[in-house]
Order: sequence, then structure tokens, then C-alpha cells
Amino acid sequence: MGQSNHQNNLLKHPKTKSKPRGFQDGLAIAVATGAGAGFMPKAPGTAGSVEGVLVYLLMERLDLGAYFPHAIIFSLIIGTWSAYRVELFWGGDSQRIVVDEIAGQMITFGLAAGRYPLSVLYVFIGFVLFRFFDITKPFPLRRLENLRWGFGVMADDVGAGIYALVGLTLIRHFFGA
Repeated sequence: MGQSNHQNNLLKHPKTKSKPRGFQDGLAIAVATGAGAGFMPKAPGTAGSVEGVLVYLLMERLDLGAYFPHAIIFSLIIGTWSAYRVELFWGGDSQRIVVDEIAGQMITFGLAAGRYPLSVLYVFIGFVLFRFFDITKPFPLRRLENLRWGFGVMADDVGAGIYALVGLTLIRHFFGA
């Protein structure tokens, strides 16, 4: 039947658009756009995903892979905050918001980080799998976009990251490291 008012409020995007003001809005824009990757004229989501790959590779290179889950959690928290904040003046899930792609791509490599190295081929496969699931949004990912307060921006990419993680893990299991 019908959804309750509380559920309806969680599913609606903020309707009031305002203009960015002050330090917090500037910080939210910097975070949400992946330090500017979201302003790429073509394929900003792909640029955000590349940033997620670079975070994984950098943390592995610096032997900080054990802290990768912490980095994922941090990116989810700050990503949700910044997505909500910029939704207030850009509306909905603007394609300039790429922090969700960064976090989702990081999730794709969550099991490997600090445990076993991924070859260039497997990093590439993880990247392609994440982009595939992020773009096609298989069930129920598209429905998650309707969540409000920044959660919808992040949730579908978290789901895409989980799908890609499972896919990458299965490919690695069946075809070897």
C-alpha cells in the first residue's frame, strides 16, 4: 500500500536550492567533486572512479592496506555529508558529485587491501566491473538513488562497489591470482 510520511520524507530530494556560502560549502564542494574531478567535461564519474583506484594503489604502495577499511568508512561518512550539502544548491545527484564513485570503487578492492596484492589486470577488471554496475544499476541499486540527505547519492555506488567486489573475488577465485 502507501508509504508512511516518514518514508516519503526520506525518499524526496531537497527542493530548495541555495547558493554555496562559506568554508563548509567550499569544503563540501571540494570533497563531493573529488578535488575537482567532478568538473571534468566528459565522464566525471569515470574520473572519480580513477581517483578511487589511485587511493587503493597509494595505500598499498605505502603499506597502509590494513587501514583501507578505515579509509572506506571515512569516505562514506564525509561523502554522505558533502553529497547532502551540495544537493542543497545543485539539486539531486548531480554528475559533478563523484565522491560516491570514489567510495564505491574503493569498496571494490576492500577484500584485497592489505591482504594480497592485485595485479594490474585485476585492478583493471575491478575498475571495469565497478563502472559497469555503477552505470547499469542492477536491482535494487536504481531504487537506492531515491534516498535523501546524501544517502541516495552514496548508496547506489556502495551497492555497485559490493557487486564489483563479489564479481572480482569470484573471477580471482576461479581464474587464479
